[in-house]
Amino acid sequence: MPEHAALDDLPAQMHAPVFETDRPKTVRLRLEAGDEVPAHSHPGFDIVFHVVDGRMELALDSETHEVAAEELLRFGGDRDISPRAPVDSSAVLVFAPADD
Repeated sequence: MPEHAALDDLPAQMHAPVFETDRPKTVRLRLEAGDEVPAHSHPGFDIVFHVVDGRMELALDSETHEVAAEELLRFGGDRDISPRAPVDSSAVLVFAPADD
C-alpha cells in the first residue's frame, strides 16, 4: 500500500520525517531566514535535495549552489553539506542507499 504525506501536516520542527519508515529516509527541512545547518555528511547515501519554497544556498565541500523553489540537486552523501536559507524556506531530502 502506498504511503501518503502532506508537507503542511508535518510537525513544525526543523527536521521532520515525512514517512513512518526510512525506506528511503525522507525528511522535510524547514529553515527561517538566516538559519544554517552546520557542515556534516551522510556517508553511504545518495541525496536528492528538493527546495519546495523559498531558496537555499547549499554548501557542498568548497562549492556553494543556490537552489530555488521547485529545483532539485542530487549529490553523494560523502560530501560535507551545509544548507543555509537567505529567506524562509523548506526542502525535502531523500536519502537513498548508495551503490557500493
